[in-house]
Amino acid sequence: MPAQRNNMLESTAQVVTNWAEKWFPDSYIFAALAVVVVAMGAVIIGSPVMQVGIAFGNGYWSLITFTMQMVMVAISGYVLAVSPPAAALITWLAKLPRSGRWAAAFVALISILTSLISWALSLIFAGLLVRALARRTDLRIDYRAAGAAAYLGIGATWALGISSSAAQLQANPASLPPNLLAITGVLPFSQTIFLPQSMLMALIILVASVAIAYFSAPHDINARTAAELDIDVQDDAEITAEINQEMATTHNRPGDWLERSPLVTILIVGLGSLWLWQEFTSKHPIVAITNLNSYNFLFLFLAMLCNWRPARFLKAVSQSIPSIIGILIQYPLYGGIAYILTHASNIDGHTLAHYISEFFVAISTHTTFPGVIGIYSAILGFFVPSGGGKWIIEAPYVMQAAIDLKVHLGWAVTIYNAAEALPNLINPFWMLPLLGILRLRACDIVGYTFVQFILHVPLVLFLLVALAGTLTYLPPVMP
Repeated sequence: MPAQRNNMLESTAQVVTNWAEKWFPDSYIFAALAVVVVAMGAVIIGSPVMQVGIAFGNGYWSLITFTMQMVMVAISGYVLAVSPPAAALITWLAKLPRSGRWAAAFVALISILTSLISWALSLIFAGLLVRALARRTDLRIDYRAAGAAAYLGIGATWALGISSSAAQLQANPASLPPNLLAITGVLPFSQTIFLPQSMLMALIILVASVAIAYFSAPHDINARTAAELDIDVQDDAEITAEINQEMATTHNRPGDWLERSPLVTILIVGLGSLWLWQEFTSKHPIVAITNLNSYNFLFLFLAMLCNWRPARFLKAVSQSIPSIIGILIQYPLYGGIAYILTHASNIDGHTLAHYISEFFVAISTHTTFPGVIGIYSAILGFFVPSGGGKWIIEAPYVMQAAIDLKVHLGWAVTIYNAAEALPNLINPFWMLPLLGILRLRACDIVGYTFVQFILHVPLVLFLLVALAGTLTYLPPVMP
């Protein structure tokens, strides 16, 4: 096959990927080094070393609930996706692309569209779509580029969709901390994610991301498939065949019959359906589904139903375990980072997060506010990669500055939403569930996500500044 000339995006992605494969550490090392950097920053501003250590320890388990929620996101998503109905849908979708580069672009499109509904669904569904594409013998797809494309939902657009933590928080006065409610009032979705300007930004980012995914993916001759990376992508398809074989085996124990009968599944799912009915009828469905506990409950019980028999369900759960190892061991480190930033104070009572936010707010004007705060939000998001938690840190300073500078408050939330997704493209925190499903390392996909990052940053900052000029300031509305 004659050599094909690489375009600039493909060449850049390959150079960065080659560098990352050699020099980029395991995501655990990345998180551990981030702890050290933030701790040193806290000491430099005058926080006592002992207080920094205490803050780290106090924060270490602060994300335990979120960690468990993310574990269930990965498990329920995987188990649902390998069930016969969902696997059939993914298999059908995987038949559509006609080339490796179009496959990467297609994965990016699916990832981004699903992220506007639910970031968790995007992460798991797109990852399993990549595995299904990799099983095609007639398609030579670069497994790393496709994996990076599967990450674009959470790396580009999720916070501009209905699962945006900041937009959800601002729209629900009962959930807002009293000090923040007193500053911002209530901001309905019509002032944040459903602003025409916000939806236009999401559309532009979608088109740009899909185009970058296509042009940065290697041509067939340069592609590295899952097989060439020594990754087995057949185990998803083997689950059903293995369990079907077990089902055909004669078992005489009553316990065997219960494991293979749908009776237990029907009873449990029926009971859970009563709670789901109450949850989705007492709240707006969009509000209900964006609650992680409700989301996990829905998808776990849907996974039970789609797998139908307990034996099939339990086998799928056991196959999902590799996808959660990174979550369990690394998320506590990020909890410690967040606490050092926000709880390790100096003699004046100020924390590192306070000084960072004070600096960026102080250099802002009405015109530069979107760009400056966007940069600040992205930098802080690199160290505190948690949408809702980071908004609690930023909002009091950012929203007060927006009021003082007469910046549209809903657009200030959009600034946060768009900018805080940027560091996700190079931070392994949110990659972990996806990497577990794909059996890849962060260094395998970061070359391609880095290309997205360097092109997204100027695009997003330009849109934040340009579209801000089309909006008029509205004073806070108290409930």
